[in-house]
Amino acid sequence: MIRDITLGQYYPAKSVIHQLDPRVKLVTTVIYVISLFVANGIVGYAVATLFLGVVIKLSKVPFKYITKGLKAIVLLLVLTAVFNLFLIDGEIVLWRWGIFRITDQGVRTAVFMAIRLIYLIIGSSVMTLTTTPNDLTDGLEKLLGPMKKIHVPVHEIAMMMSIALRFIPILLEETDKIMKAQIARGADFETGNLIQKAKAMVPLLVPLFISAFRRANDLAMAMEARCYHGGDGRTKMKPLHYESRDKTAYGVVWCYLAVMILVGRYFT
Repeated sequence: MIRDITLGQYYPAKSVIHQLDPRVKLVTTVIYVISLFVANGIVGYAVATLFLGVVIKLSKVPFKYITKGLKAIVLLLVLTAVFNLFLIDGEIVLWRWGIFRITDQGVRTAVFMAIRLIYLIIGSSVMTLTTTPNDLTDGLEKLLGPMKKIHVPVHEIAMMMSIALRFIPILLEETDKIMKAQIARGADFETGNLIQKAKAMVPLLVPLFISAFRRANDLAMAMEARCYHGGDGRTKMKPLHYESRDKTAYGVVWCYLAVMILVGRYFT
């Protein structure tokens, strides 16, 4: 399961999505998330599916690679679906057993909530898989630039997010190495119930935390050695500027949001 987490990883490819300005991809992701909460019917989710499918096709990232990240949230998906299935009231009762019952509205809510979570993960994965951490940092800092006027540390916030994204695949790789080393020494992470599996994971925490602190210390020393003192007066080696494709992408995504709002209003 450790290898299935794709958050923070970058998939190199030559595609239209890879070439877009990171600000466009950040804004598009936010709009896509908003559109999923606007959709409340089959037609709305069909439009969202079509939009997501076109983006995945244009990104040239293998669909199997994108969906690997869903394995890490299977338990969350199941719990969300179950809670919505049994706790949502409706007009038609489909099944009843004691205090438990399943209604038509519960089934509808459970299905749509599961689809919404899946699409959220896939949409976010497409953004991170097609954008390098440096580009994400630059795009986020540029978008939040106006907040500097009210003394918000925009550069520092963007830098922390970039470092966090960089550390995710590194720590996942480190965890995988520690697990293999302990399995070679007789550790068992697969058998037993949920509590036993959780207890078996405890010995991973100490070496993992030590490794994380050591890497953080090395990074801090490297930044100090390069005279890093924040974003004041710093310039960009590759300044961001919009191309015609970026303006076209903005137009497409705003049209998509308008369609989703109309669909959500008239097709429930």
